[in-house]
Amino acid sequence: MTLNIQFMSLHMPENRNVVLFAFENNMTGYSIRAMNKSVQNALDRAIKVDHFTGKFGQVCKLVSPDENYNYIIIIGLGDQNQFSRSKAKDAGGIATRTLHNKTESFLMMVDWDFTEYTGFFVLGAFLKNYEFKKYCEDKSQKEGLKKLTSIDVMASDFEGAKKQWEGLSAVAEGTYLTRDLVNEPSNHLYPQEFVNRIKKLESLGLTVEILDKDKMKELEFGALLGVAQGSNADPYTVIMQWKGNPDDKEAPLAFLGKGVTFDSGGISLKPANGMEDMKMDMAGAATVIGLMSVLAKRKAKVNVIGIVGLVENMVSGHAQRPGDIVRSASGQTIEVLNTDAEGRLVLADILWYTQDRFKPRFMINLATLTGAMVIALGYEYAGLFSNNDDLAEKLVVTSQICGEKLWRMPMGEPYDKAINSDFADMKNIGGRDGGSITAAQFLKRFVNDTPWAHLDIAGTAYISKPNHCGPKGATAFGVALLNQFVETYFEK
Repeated sequence: MTLNIQFMSLHMPENRNVVLFAFENNMTGYSIRAMNKSVQNALDRAIKVDHFTGKFGQVCKLVSPDENYNYIIIIGLGDQNQFSRSKAKDAGGIATRTLHNKTESFLMMVDWDFTEYTGFFVLGAFLKNYEFKKYCEDKSQKEGLKKLTSIDVMASDFEGAKKQWEGLSAVAEGTYLTRDLVNEPSNHLYPQEFVNRIKKLESLGLTVEILDKDKMKELEFGALLGVAQGSNADPYTVIMQWKGNPDDKEAPLAFLGKGVTFDSGGISLKPANGMEDMKMDMAGAATVIGLMSVLAKRKAKVNVIGIVGLVENMVSGHAQRPGDIVRSASGQTIEVLNTDAEGRLVLADILWYTQDRFKPRFMINLATLTGAMVIALGYEYAGLFSNNDDLAEKLVVTSQICGEKLWRMPMGEPYDKAINSDFADMKNIGGRDGGSITAAQFLKRFVNDTPWAHLDIAGTAYISKPNHCGPKGATAFGVALLNQFVETYFEK
């Protein structure tokens, strides 16, 4: 369900639920003074009784004594000097969470002190309203629950806020698209169906090219095809292009995603506990698709290539075996010691193909690649690996601004040696020690001299409990990050 967002100037509309914001130890904003005396007195008492100080995330909720309102809520924003876009987004999400199932609409009143963040308050509220209930019976009417359908936004610079939201609304919609793809069960979203959904994006102005199994055989995608050979579902590579700046003669930007629509582990079978979550092993590909949709919807003045490798990793009599040796599109041979280290095989061929055909300015790939990444960084940061310091620094700076956090990990010759094989040019695993790093070293062997970054989003793409800006399940980590990255550094 999407939301209707309406921006307005400083007058009190007919909305019975009001959300206010306050910095820590600062209760003097115009928003509170705009209320009538009885409401203001009740708010003052509620603030005192709740010991509300405006600490970030603190909520003071009042059932209004005035029949013109139902709920009046104040959300703490914390220290004004440490406020950010990321915190504004989280605060907007807290607003939606607080009023969840209680109202169909609310008014968000944004003070002069933080009006520059208005669009990010709205973005957070929008993202928190996301649900994936496609396969559930709608019980809301039976249980008397209300679904949020609209938000009014009152801001001192409401025209500026409206313009800011025009760009951010594309991010919100791209995030929804990515979350929907990742949350879909694998019996409904398999490689062919994934292709069908990507083709729908042609209506936005993207060009879509599909490499089927026969074409990939011609291109000698032996690594990717080896992963897919155990499944009844045919594999695909999909190439999306957004040509937003046809006068730009520089090479395009390239984003690539791992799209394993279900990962059983193959013959190196995963444990049964938690295997149901392996429908999300295509989150890297879904993020690339969400990003491309954002760029197209906001008419970004940049030329971008998006490439995804779509396979299903299954067990059968045709499945790849541990010990098999495959020849990748690069000509390098790979000894497959573990069929559950399949994502790097998918990426190997599409990385090589991308740098060889498109000669991009850089390549950034995203993948739920290693469980070791979760052990190293938990669920707060994605791992960043790169062969280029300038590219890595720009990504880290962007992550600090937008709140989708990256932590750069080391790489180097000692790690690279761990994937040398006695029987082929390399092996697809290097042992338990530094597992995320040796996986990155594997990918690096397929990028040549192209500036490249690998984002291991294994711990950030899918969450087991709700956060400020979404429910359990897919997060769409990377859509906002990479959109901001492109906008900041590469649009002309």
